[in-house]
Amino acid sequence: MTGESNPVRPEPVEGLHFSSKEGQGFDKPSPNGLLSLRHDFPGVGDWHYLDSAATAQKPNAVIDAIARAYGPDYATVHRGVYERSANMTLAYEAARRKVAQFIGAASDSEIVYVRGATEGINLVAQCWAGTQLKGGDRILLSMLEHHSNIVPWQIAAEKVGARIDVVPLTADGKIDLDAMAAMITPAHKMVALAHVSNVLGSVLDVRRAADIAHSVGAKILIDGCQAVPRLAVDVQALDCDFYVFSAHKLYGPTGIGALWGRTELLDAMPPYQGGGSMIDKVTFEKTTYAPPPTRFEAGTPHITGVVGLSAAIDYVQAIGLDAIHAHECALVGKARAALEGLNSVRVFGPEDSAGILSFEVEGVHPHDVGTILDETGVAIRAGHHCAQPLMRHLGVEATARASFGIYSDESDVDALVKGIERVRKIFG
Repeated sequence: MTGESNPVRPEPVEGLHFSSKEGQGFDKPSPNGLLSLRHDFPGVGDWHYLDSAATAQKPNAVIDAIARAYGPDYATVHRGVYERSANMTLAYEAARRKVAQFIGAASDSEIVYVRGATEGINLVAQCWAGTQLKGGDRILLSMLEHHSNIVPWQIAAEKVGARIDVVPLTADGKIDLDAMAAMITPAHKMVALAHVSNVLGSVLDVRRAADIAHSVGAKILIDGCQAVPRLAVDVQALDCDFYVFSAHKLYGPTGIGALWGRTELLDAMPPYQGGGSMIDKVTFEKTTYAPPPTRFEAGTPHITGVVGLSAAIDYVQAIGLDAIHAHECALVGKARAALEGLNSVRVFGPEDSAGILSFEVEGVHPHDVGTILDETGVAIRAGHHCAQPLMRHLGVEATARASFGIYSDESDVDALVKGIERVRKIFG
């Protein structure tokens, strides 16, 4: 395999140094039943890191796997005829199968490696919506979407003359599926919704949303960035058509993620980019393309990113997503109860939010809240969270956001509440 030849996708081989579970505290719950995994994360220490929705800290297992991939295991994939390249290729494709199993895909050929969810959404917007939609067609989004699940659809809609409609929210901040069912029409060809809101933590009933979309023949894409780190996902049971997520929110590295798409949809889509690897045959007169997923993976891939993603999946699966979700829900519940008990603090989102809690302190800009909390060793997010339409809906310019991970514990909640009390005293 040399030059620009089409990559060979060999049978996966497990156990090629992608991760190590030795020394991890999976069996060490704290006395209150919460997970006790802080020691696995060298970037946390005594820091009260509450910005996991932006990006998660990395466990030693992921860091070690990436270090090995850049060191004694490093080689290119698909093209080398030497042993280390062949081994790395086998491991790289084993990771694709692991991703497929992680989200319940029918085949690893339905998994496209992308830089992250943003690229995955853009790929579908350009290569499916940009070729399948026509003037007069409609795209359905919701009020709580991240900009990366709004702007690509606006670009596609402008290109073909389609229109965008917006599903409202319920009073507690969930996508209103009753309203969606009432407003969807056969003119709607694509629906794109977040599985878990990055601002409110509200969880979408994806299966019902998919049923509504399919009732008029529309396709549905789900943004799973905030879901895969904390909820078990089965794309076949959810019955969606596309699903995207980023590794860095799943305790893996930046610059890598996955797009899942139904085989028949990927088969019908043209390439996203041209270059090496994604071809079947090239002449100056005509080029033919490789089948999916290779068709959408031009150029030398993010090899070490895939290694890190694989190790991250191993890590969360060893803990168990049900345990992770219960852990985060317990912490969010404690934080919500404490903040709702403070005068001048407004909490947004539903009671059953998943791992994420947004709030405002009356009369204090969220940036000031974040700065004062940082002085006490608490890291939160402050701003519009790439969700400006949602901010306008909430009647604010920005919010403060605390988001939890598997390394979070009750000390983080206590520090958050104590820090907000300090904010109130300073601005009182």
